[in-house]
Amino acid sequence: MTPTAVIELGRQAVEVTLMVSAPLFLSALVTGLIISIFQAATQINEMTLTFVPKLVAIFVTLVLAGPWMITTITDFMRRLFTSIPAMIG
Repeated sequence: MTPTAVIELGRQAVEVTLMVSAPLFLSALVTGLIISIFQAATQINEMTLTFVPKLVAIFVTLVLAGPWMITTITDFMRRLFTSIPAMIG
């Protein structure tokens, strides 16, 4: 196994990780931004006010994007396992 192959495998793993985590991070970011604007407009500075809406948004995003996320991870793992004989030999 060459160093180039190891780097390529690591790059693919990071790429899949970012693709799978992006919907959850984006939903938390957008929800936090909306709640922050609401807090700034109403001058309510309660730290726990952002927790529940973010949790709900992440849960809804996970329900909606979950099948795609599982498919993406499964495809990557299948490609990884089928390429093991080529990497060793």
